[in-house]
Formats: sequence, structure tokens, C-alpha cells
Amino acid sequence: MGIASTWYRKTLLTVTGIPLVEKLGVTYGKRLAGRFIAGETLEEALDEVGRLGSLGIMATLDHLGEGIRDLSEAAAYKEQYIKLITGIAERKANSNVSLKPTQMGLALDQPACYGNIRDVVKHARRHRNFVRIDMENSPFTQATIDMVRRLHKEGLTNVGTVLQAYLHRTEQDAAELIGERISLRLVKGAYKEPASLAYQKTSEILDSFRRMIALHLEKKAYTAIATHDDNVIGWVKAYARTKGIPKHAFEFQMLYGLRMSEQEKLAKEGYRIRCYVPYGVMWYPYFTRRLAEKPANLMMVLKHMSVKKRNRLSPFSGGKG
Repeated sequence: MGIASTWYRKTLLTVTGIPLVEKLGVTYGKRLAGRFIAGETLEEALDEVGRLGSLGIMATLDHLGEGIRDLSEAAAYKEQYIKLITGIAERKANSNVSLKPTQMGLALDQPACYGNIRDVVKHARRHRNFVRIDMENSPFTQATIDMVRRLHKEGLTNVGTVLQAYLHRTEQDAAELIGERISLRLVKGAYKEPASLAYQKTSEILDSFRRMIALHLEKKAYTAIATHDDNVIGWVKAYARTKGIPKHAFEFQMLYGLRMSEQEKLAKEGYRIRCYVPYGVMWYPYFTRRLAEKPANLMMVLKHMSVKKRNRLSPFSGGKG
């Protein structure tokens, strides 16, 4: 099962990276991506965050974009994030923000990227908000960690990052960053990485994930656990009960469009649950990673597409026109 899952993820990420496939995906996949994307505009995303808040679900908003080609694009994304943080404050929404360092120019100019992210974090601090710097693929791991450390040294402690369980280096990173009181989101990892850098077997990734979670909880570091895996969620609940760890000492995080009923259930059970809510027009890379995580996501989207197609063709569908 682990080998099959790994093959599926690698194959889909490879195929969706082919330019022709990407072009077709962007042209025809927008309707399918709507399952995972809260909208293309800030207003649409904030409306959805408000709806989630009424259900007791917190949010982290992500204005989609990565792999920019010019620093002017990074400057534009920075301004979008400043507007986003202002919008959250005006709506009094229960949401922080997530951003990708390559979106802010990391692959082009590290000093410029740092300046852009620093401006966003400073603006967030003025509004008593928090910025999560997402972790991308392995070429950017160290630079991302270094930026977060530098921000903390400047007194901008309202910023954290993400650690990916499938990387061999992650346990050491986790131990060090916990000691430095840097907030972390823990994930399995969703990029295609070589065996020299990352575990390839699902069982190894899960073992690493559990070790990271346990380390955080034992050190009494507030823990953001990003997973849809029932086994992991059940394990965390049982571990916390056994160790006498209160529900407010950690939070579960899930993706928008996936297992929304489970998110509501966790909120009703008194657990802190945060939904990762992406929006914007640059949705294709994010969408393909969601499909690559497991075949069930692809099957769910294809089924959703099939049902909609049948409904359009049915004279009893109730459609307009």
C-alpha cells in the first residue's frame, strides 16, 4: 500500500508538471479546483472564513502564488498580503495568514524576499495577527528556516514556519526550533523529493510525523498538526489524554474542501481546528499537490465532475435556461 501510494504521488506530480498537461489543466480544471479553492478574490475568501467561524472553525488564509519570474510580482503579492491582513482585521475574522517564500521572491533575490516578508510580518504585528511561512520543496528549506530565525531575532515573533515529516533532517530541525520558541505547523509533506533527502515509504513518514508531534507535546510547545488521517488524529487524541495534555495546547489543521464534516465534528468536541483556506487565480500548483496526496482526492473530484455533467444533461436537473 505504501509503495503504491508513493508511486501514485510521484507519477501525478510528474505528469501535471508537463507544460501541455498544465495548460490543459489550467484551461479545463478551474471548475474542479473550486472544490479546494475558496474563490479568486479576497472578498470571497473572507466570506468563507466568516462562514467557517460560525461553525467554530478557525482559518489561515493563503493568497495563492509561487515560482514568480520577476521581483515586481513579489512586490504585488506583498501588497496583496497587506490588504489581506487589513481585511481580516476589518472583518474581525478568526484567521491568520500563510504565505510561500518563493511567492515573495526567495528563488530570485533572498534579501528582497526577506524585506517583503518582513513588511508583511510587521503589518500583521500591528494588527495582532500571525504569519505562517509555508515550507516548499527542499532547495528552500534552510533559507526559509533562516528567515524565520532572523525575524525572531529582530523581535518579530508573530511568525512561524512549517516542518515536513518526510525529510530526514526534520527531527533535528524540530528539536532546535522548539528550543528557540518558534511556532511550527507539522505536516507529512507533499513535494516530490529524492530518497537521499526524504523517506519514501508511507510507514516511515508516519513514524516521523508521530515522533515530531510527541516531541512538541512533551516539550509543551503549542502544536499545529496538519493532517486528514483518522489514525493520526485518533493517536493524537489518545496521546494527549494519556499525558494529561489539554485540548487548548494544540490544534488540528485541515485543508479547505476536504473532510469539512470532520472539521465541524472536531470543533464540536472542543478541539481547536483551523482550516487552510487558499484563494486567488494562481491555483494550479496547489490543486495538483492536493490531487497527488492520495488517489481518493482525485476520485472525489472526478466523481464531483461526473455528477455535475449528468445534472447538466438531465431535463430534471432544475437548471436555468
